[in-house]
This record gives sequence, structure tokens and C-alpha cells, in this order.
Amino acid sequence: MEFLRLIAPSILSANFAKLGDEVTEVVGYGADWIHVDVMDGQFVPNITMGPIVVEWLKTVTPSPLDVHLMIVSPEIYIPEFIKAGAGSISFHAEATPHIHRTLQIIREAHVRAGVALNPSTSLNVLEYVLDDLDFVLIMTVNPGFGGQKFIPATVAKVQKLREWLDVTGHADVLIEVDGGINETTAGVMREAGANVFVAGSAIFGAPNRQTTINQLREAIENGAQRP
Repeated sequence: MEFLRLIAPSILSANFAKLGDEVTEVVGYGADWIHVDVMDGQFVPNITMGPIVVEWLKTVTPSPLDVHLMIVSPEIYIPEFIKAGAGSISFHAEATPHIHRTLQIIREAHVRAGVALNPSTSLNVLEYVLDDLDFVLIMTVNPGFGGQKFIPATVAKVQKLREWLDVTGHADVLIEVDGGINETTAGVMREAGANVFVAGSAIFGAPNRQTTINQLREAIENGAQRP
């Protein structure tokens, strides 16, 4: 299977006063997905955006919208994000007792379905839903805020997950990494087995976003040294 490599800028770090222009710019520079962080102030201590932002973004970019739900009881709100035009939706295993049911809601709408795991959450929670996954989002920082420092221990976690997926016949399940991703950590995570690389402040905070996306692309093509 060919190794898929996608860059997904997180709009959490974008300038919301000109969000449409920000998204159009990074897509023009080669971004593959647009990552939308949804926070409710309960599962994480921050509050961000809802389905209306996804609906609006759908009108300004052809790129798939990758919706990451950091909210409690995600199964209640997922239908609204599907209706708004999400291309993929991930929710946290820690946020609902109904992982299988929630995955089915997403997949029945023909939207990519993923489970997100906090840095300290075991991979074991995925054991009985491997057949229902399109991707797994591994948090490489603790969720809730942008601009945090990458947690090195998550490298081994991604390695273990990739090996597990391959051995169990689920090599087509993508691994997405989110938090502290830059041209160094992206290369390390590429070598560990990640496919989708979420970068917020590394892209939107860069003086030259084209250069940064090019550097990220090079890192996930060629790998990099461990941080």
C-alpha cells in the first residue's frame, strides 16, 4: 500500500478576522485538508466554533474539512457537522461511552470516521472498533489550546499503532497526528507511521507560509531527526 501523506493546517491558529483568505492562502500553497478544532469548554477548557463555521468554510474551499470534536457527547452534535459538510469527523474516545455507535453515525453518512486519543489514553480502547475506523487521531499534546510543545512519548504510541494496524489487516486506516507538529516533528512522525499531519501555529504563525508548507512536505517525504 502506498504511504499517504497529507498536510492539514488547523484554523485554530488562523486570523478569524480574515478566515476565508487564510484558508484560501494555505490551500493555494498545497494544504490537503483543513483541520477544524471544535471545543465546548467542558471536555477541554476552551471554546471555539460550531457547525456554522464548517458550513461557511465549505463555500470558500474545495479542500476536505477535517472536523475534530473535543466535546462531550459528540454523538448528539455529529449530525449537524455532517449536514454542514464535514469531510471527516473525529471524536474523543474519552468523551463518550458509545464509540461504536458514534462511528456508525458518521460512516452511515459516508463521511470519514475517526477516533481521537489523548496522549495518555491507551490504544486498547480501539480494539473492538478497528473495522469501523477510517483513521485514528493521536494527540501529540494535551487538547484544548494551540501552540503547545510536542510530547515525545507519543512517537512510540504512533509506532505501536501502525504496527498493530498492519498486523491486524487494517493498514488502510490512516493515522493523524495533532499538536506541536513542525518540520522536525512531522518527519519523526512520518517515520513512526503517521499519514496526516495537523499543523496550526507552525503554518499560520510562520512569516512565510509557502516555505513552511514546503518544509513540512519535505519532512514527511524524507523523515527527520528525533526531537
